[in-house]
Amino acid sequence: MNRRDFLSSAGAALAASQLGCAPAVRTVGDVGASVAGMSGRRLKTVGIQLYSLRDDARRDLESTLGQIAGMGYKTIEMLGSMNNFGMPVPQLRQILDRNGLRAVSTHVGGNALNDLDKTLDEAAALGHEYVIVASLPIQGQRTLDDYRRWADRFNEAGRQARTRNIWIGFHNHANDHAPIDGTVPYDLMMDRTDPSITRMQLDTGNTAMASRDPLEYMRKYGPRYWSFHIKDVPALGAKSDTELGKGTIDFRRLFAMIENIDQKHMFVEQETYPGTPADSLRRDYQYISALEF
Repeated sequence: MNRRDFLSSAGAALAASQLGCAPAVRTVGDVGASVAGMSGRRLKTVGIQLYSLRDDARRDLESTLGQIAGMGYKTIEMLGSMNNFGMPVPQLRQILDRNGLRAVSTHVGGNALNDLDKTLDEAAALGHEYVIVASLPIQGQRTLDDYRRWADRFNEAGRQARTRNIWIGFHNHANDHAPIDGTVPYDLMMDRTDPSITRMQLDTGNTAMASRDPLEYMRKYGPRYWSFHIKDVPALGAKSDTELGKGTIDFRRLFAMIENIDQKHMFVEQETYPGTPADSLRRDYQYISALEF
């Protein structure tokens, strides 16, 4: 390694440590320090976002759900945004129950709020506790007023959903963190939504892809987050993700910051893979289920 490469690597590691992220390769001393700080807690339940195995699910949803259960995952976040790959709700519920999976949450597009009664009926039938809006159907250039309007819609939908004992929430993408007129639209939405009727989902990888620190958002909005996408990235600002534990996000520190973590939902999500998706998701489960924090 030449001097320029060495200094670049050292600078990247320093930046990562300052932003709550850890270098992928640690020294013996780093590991010892981490072990000394551990409390011995582990996640009681590990969930998965079905998008991680979207191609397998598209080919054979029933087999994929059985495969997920066989990996050790206990909870699952479905894809209402993809109409659960066309499987009828009663059949899907039977397959979930047969495999011992709890579908505690689903992702939907913003248009699902246009017929909220139907969305909530399906959520109740599948046992969802959360309906998470994962994309906003904003046409053209985004404005702060778009985010204000959507925050108000979340509040309205949240009030209605609470009468059915279901929560409405929002899932962040990297573009939600891009400033508009000097204001981060995601922060505006978080500040405008009512925590008594909405519960938000933090995607750690999407936050890091926006060159934002996931731990900074935990410090700022921690009590607002009731579910998480556990996603790793090779570097802050990266355009794609990586297997858990092979990137820069320090999940040990992140988990230690989550209040009442056993009451919240951790969904592993990986979108790109070095081999087969199933192999990656097995390794992801092994890593995150064994992690002590």
